[in-house]
Amino acid sequence: MINESLTTLTLPYDDSRTKTVRVFVPAHGEGEKFPVIYMTDGQNLFDEESSSFGSWHTREAVRAELESGGRGAVIVGIHNDEDPKTRASELMPKGIGTLVGPEEIIRSFTPAGEAFDSFVIDTVIPEIEKSFPVLTGRENTAFCGSSSGGMMSLFTALSHPDVYGAAGVLSPALMAYQPDDWFRWLSSSLRGEKPYLYLYSGGADKMEQVILQVTEMACGMLSQCYPEKLFKKVIKPGQRHNEAAWEPEFREFLHIFLNRTWEQ
Repeated sequence: MINESLTTLTLPYDDSRTKTVRVFVPAHGEGEKFPVIYMTDGQNLFDEESSSFGSWHTREAVRAELESGGRGAVIVGIHNDEDPKTRASELMPKGIGTLVGPEEIIRSFTPAGEAFDSFVIDTVIPEIEKSFPVLTGRENTAFCGSSSGGMMSLFTALSHPDVYGAAGVLSPALMAYQPDDWFRWLSSSLRGEKPYLYLYSGGADKMEQVILQVTEMACGMLSQCYPEKLFKKVIKPGQRHNEAAWEPEFREFLHIFLNRTWEQ
């Protein structure tokens, strides 16, 4: 039996930066391979020590699946640089539409989500598939994130339905764009196979109240153009915009992804 591990990688992001990527592999037998979930905000996924906001405790979630007789998963956490504006910018795709909000806030962002998406597709995934015991193919590959990362999860999964079979879209910051732009982008992006989408929102603070409205909006749009069995809306009005709320939603998404319950 090979012990579980948490490996830290440093990968080139652009001409001037690198990114830290941490990879959790559960304990496994020789030759055993696992499905893989790529995730934003890697600092917050594995432990309290590396996070300023709390942890999703993804290792414990994977262990719980294994202990219950289920499958395991490799978790790939892509760190941000901890500057809120830089993080938000790299998780905002330019191609969706024009940013909305107060002018002084909009001016502080430079949408660059496509560069982040390319980094995952062209750099992270090839490295993980080369160096770690992961199963390949869309049925074994998912993406997950929260807030701006939740928006990025929706964007990257629908942009690459040939790569991702599922996406955890938790508290997505969809209010950054006009609803018409979202509908236009969604309509133009739906082609070929479609990934399973797990859409979650809370509602217990001002941020989640806004996100609740845009999550309802997104689900309304999907109901017009997406197979009903391929998306799930989860609303918990008593939950706030934080890691403590996202931890149990990740556990549920992990279980659904590993068991492909939308096919049952």
